[in-house]
Amino acid sequence: MSALNSVRTALRSSRTRAAAAGATVTALALLGAVPTAAAASTGSAPTDTATPARGSAVMGMGVAAHDGTHGTPGGNSLVAQTEGVDVSGWQGNVGWSTLWNSGVKWAYVKATEGTGYRNNYFTQQYNGSYNVGMIRGSYHFATPDTSSGAAQANYFVDHGGGWSRDGKTLPGVLDIEWNPYGASCYGKSASGMVSWIRDFSNTYKARTGRDAVIYTATSWWKECTGNSGAFGQTNPLWIARYAASVGELPAGWGFQTIWQYTSTGPYVGDHNKFNGAYDRVQALANG
Repeated sequence: MSALNSVRTALRSSRTRAAAAGATVTALALLGAVPTAAAASTGSAPTDTATPARGSAVMGMGVAAHDGTHGTPGGNSLVAQTEGVDVSGWQGNVGWSTLWNSGVKWAYVKATEGTGYRNNYFTQQYNGSYNVGMIRGSYHFATPDTSSGAAQANYFVDHGGGWSRDGKTLPGVLDIEWNPYGASCYGKSASGMVSWIRDFSNTYKARTGRDAVIYTATSWWKECTGNSGAFGQTNPLWIARYAASVGELPAGWGFQTIWQYTSTGPYVGDHNKFNGAYDRVQALANG
């Protein structure tokens, strides 16, 4: 696990990857954490290791590189906070009992990316968190340059991103952040990005009856949507900022529902604070 964590840290800390990409992707393949681009389709070694393999993106992988890390949150919030975790294929089989006993009460699991990647560990992670008692949901890493928002929302719902009113399932998350494979805004204008997000959000709601949670960082949102305020009244906000406080939120939102405050939390996964006591997590699950 220490080797895997080292690779993950290296991947997060480098945005250009021009020199290190080959070594990083090869290490990932050897660890079995994530397939290389060629291996994903043919089972063979990649012929081009200049960029990360499609499917290798994880929630928050660009946050530290772009926004830095500025401490950890203190315990002086006026609102009760409920600890949660997000995981992906990087973590493999997760020890959910250890997380539960440490105080983690909810989880989000990466299900899909684009329209061609599914988390090989999804079943263990999604069902394992549920079985230990957590309220859990799934997330989709968006790649707006590869297909439409509607296509990706449908792929997400069809492969683990659905929702049911069972009291233990959170609405799906659209993870929209820096592009690990190219230009930060995926080649889209601000208006084009807003349209893409709206396409995803509307399709997800039509399929599930729920508004997707939007995960993002304020600096990315400003750069790539022009700081759009179009989603603040409908979609819950999951904000990424590795600091002592949440800081400035994107336009349209007066508060965050979830705050990802570190990528190096105890045990495994990124750690998060739900902005409310446990009954508010239940309320989000119940819709």
